[in-house]
Amino acid sequence: MTEPLLVDRTDAVVTLTLNRPTAMNSLDVALKEALRDTLAELETNRSCRAVVLAGAGGSFSAGQDLREHVQTLQSPTTNPLDTVRAHYNPIAAKLANLPKPVVAAVRGMAAGAGASLAFLADFRVGGPKTRFLMAFAGVGLAADTGASWTLPRLVGHAKAVELLMLAEPVSADEAFRLGLLTRLVEDDEAVLPTAQELAARLAAGPTVAYGAIKRQLSIADAGTLADALAAEAQAQAICGATADHKAATMAFVNKQKPTFEGH
Repeated sequence: MTEPLLVDRTDAVVTLTLNRPTAMNSLDVALKEALRDTLAELETNRSCRAVVLAGAGGSFSAGQDLREHVQTLQSPTTNPLDTVRAHYNPIAAKLANLPKPVVAAVRGMAAGAGASLAFLADFRVGGPKTRFLMAFAGVGLAADTGASWTLPRLVGHAKAVELLMLAEPVSADEAFRLGLLTRLVEDDEAVLPTAQELAARLAAGPTVAYGAIKRQLSIADAGTLADALAAEAQAQAICGATADHKAATMAFVNKQKPTFEGH
């Protein structure tokens, strides 16, 4: 049986590949559970210092597997969208709060929950054929997998309303202009290697500081200046006690290039 999620470890970079290419990497229960559980394992795995999220074949992910969802709708269940609480919410929380950088290699179409997954990454790399489609309203649904939180932060409230309600595809060039893509490469074949190269660079950096920066921004987005200042004080107390900070400071004083060990 083909594994729904491929896990490749190269040094400190872990690449997670959604592996249902014949179904445009749509998210069925097996894939969602594998992604949820793998992210939970990586959260505390100190040997992993950066994550790449990719899709097999020519698509990133078409979102929810609607063929499977039709079967759920036709079953006697009282909550056909229970997958939001059981799968999508935990996945979104893990991706957003992972204490290490996440890079999405968005090759081809990223639709619905597939696009939402990409928006939860810290960096998104795309190519000429990259497309985003907030497809939820097209099937009579609201946003999920964190899109109502990530989209306004990436493109602003008004544009988020437009993308979610009109459900029109966004081209690679437009996605880059809006900030949905961090980097746009000229060749689709270069999307994954570019994402992995960026992840390798991040994996060689101050992992604890990166995690603290992610927490700071999350708190500052939703809080007050006082909340942000308190988060900064806490973060600096944690980072200031790391071996990375001490070694990098000494390297700077001695005019040397720092080497970060991630702790």
